[in-house]
Amino acid sequence: MYLPATKHEMKQLGWDRCDVILVTGDSYIDSPYIGVAVIGKVLTDAGYKVGVIAQPDIGNDKDIQRLGEPALFWGVSGGSVDSMVANYTALKKKRRSDDYTPGGENIRRPDRAVIAYSNLIRRYFKETVPIVIGGIEASLRRIAHYDYWSNKVRGSVLFDAKADYLLYGMAERSIVELAKALAGGKDTDGIKGLCYKSTQMPEGYLKLPELAEVKKDKQQFWKMFQLFYDQNDPITAKGLVQLHDTRYLIQNPPQPYLSQKELDHVSNLTYEYDVHPLDAKQGKVRALETIRFSIKTHQGCYGECNFCSIALHEGRTVRWRSEDSILREAKRIISLPGFKGYLLDAGGPTANMYGFECSKKLKSGACKDQSCIYPEVCKSLKPTHEPYRRLLAKLAKLPGMKKVFVSSGIRYDLLFDDKKGASAFMEQLTAEHVSGQLKIAPEHTDDRVLKNMRKPSFDLTIKFKAWFDHLSRKVNKKQFLTYYFITGYPGCTENNTRAMRKVVSNELKLIPEQVQIFTPTPSTLATAMYYTESDGPNGDPIYVEKDVGKKRRQVDIFQGNEQRERVDQRKRGR
Repeated sequence: MYLPATKHEMKQLGWDRCDVILVTGDSYIDSPYIGVAVIGKVLTDAGYKVGVIAQPDIGNDKDIQRLGEPALFWGVSGGSVDSMVANYTALKKKRRSDDYTPGGENIRRPDRAVIAYSNLIRRYFKETVPIVIGGIEASLRRIAHYDYWSNKVRGSVLFDAKADYLLYGMAERSIVELAKALAGGKDTDGIKGLCYKSTQMPEGYLKLPELAEVKKDKQQFWKMFQLFYDQNDPITAKGLVQLHDTRYLIQNPPQPYLSQKELDHVSNLTYEYDVHPLDAKQGKVRALETIRFSIKTHQGCYGECNFCSIALHEGRTVRWRSEDSILREAKRIISLPGFKGYLLDAGGPTANMYGFECSKKLKSGACKDQSCIYPEVCKSLKPTHEPYRRLLAKLAKLPGMKKVFVSSGIRYDLLFDDKKGASAFMEQLTAEHVSGQLKIAPEHTDDRVLKNMRKPSFDLTIKFKAWFDHLSRKVNKKQFLTYYFITGYPGCTENNTRAMRKVVSNELKLIPEQVQIFTPTPSTLATAMYYTESDGPNGDPIYVEKDVGKKRRQVDIFQGNEQRERVDQRKRGR
């Protein structure tokens, strides 16, 4: 059943009023891949009446007043992607398309959607119930952060949005705890995974450099970021405070991760795997194409790529669903209209992290002075691909299932470290689970740039390609690797880009197509490097390309379009 999005649907359910109304920057896709749908179903499962307002027009009250005012709180999310990333390219040009908007035209999501929607609510509902912000946009902007689009350090979005609470991370448990506290008139300050504003510091909390300091001192910015990053593991983290003018941002320690039983329960709630009819009649939503017939097998990632936000939002500890839960969802997908026997993906942030974790991390929390897989795979991790191989095989044998594909990216450094199970997994993967192309993300070829990314040596890419090609020939299949590369990353010069093109051409025998310009997104280590032009508070300087035209030039160099760029430069010169 869909969460109600109209007054008519509320009346059909016999509701006069919602307890919670969720406002989102995406169309309403009822899927376990979509945060607002998950949060809505979790609250519904806990007994609350929840409605959804998707992509409301911020120019009038027509949409935001559609369901009336909720009894407990408003829940505001920018959507599945930070709204500034969704709306602008790395060159700060307006994006024309939006995969989460009906019809695909980028005309529905406002800039800084969390702020815009919070302001919209306050405009038409004076002295309303609390506004709770969450999702990726709020989660990564919860403390002071460098904002690429305004090119300045901004304070917590909790203050900018004038919201009452901010829930960070996945929030499945904290949203229910907050709803119970508000419904019962109880204190909310102790809820884990919650941020709020206060004029006083709680005892035992760590003090971050204040907003005014990090705005003017890049060393203080680094100090803030490192302290913030280190306090994200639920087992070891302490609460944080940061002064914003005369008030403190209070960040409570993170929520403990869901147990496998809890994760199974959330994943198997009654999702429709489709776009709500109110949005569907306005046009096709492209995002649905990739997630409707796919299954998310786990949460979290310990890859900790410096440009990626997953470790901060989902966590560094991988939590995986049981086989029974995943098979149950697969049977549900097989019964959906339009399913033709092909499961497009069974994976997660990194597909082959399913089914194993470091026993020390599970007991004592993530290490603060050591990464799980960089510069090499930690001996305590002990990767095994047998659980994932077995899961894929069981999915493929379900009645009505023709093929199960792995479309999520994989980490081949984990494969090379698994001496017992990698060969069997790779043989099965190449023979049964590649839909013509397999995604991998070497990102660069230069060792110094890769170090700044926290990615393994390109030598492993070459080694993996040889392995994959050999196994593909063995099963007589024409299938290929799809490579993702980044230009304009901190430390990457034009000469690095030329060298990268040469290596890719010589070793991979291809003309690069999948390339993106580095976009500094809030609260990642790479963004701290970009802003400060260094690798730490007292670290070495790093070359950072900040000129938009020269960023574009690095792409042209990589793709062999230097002649076009020289012509463009001459035209601009005239």
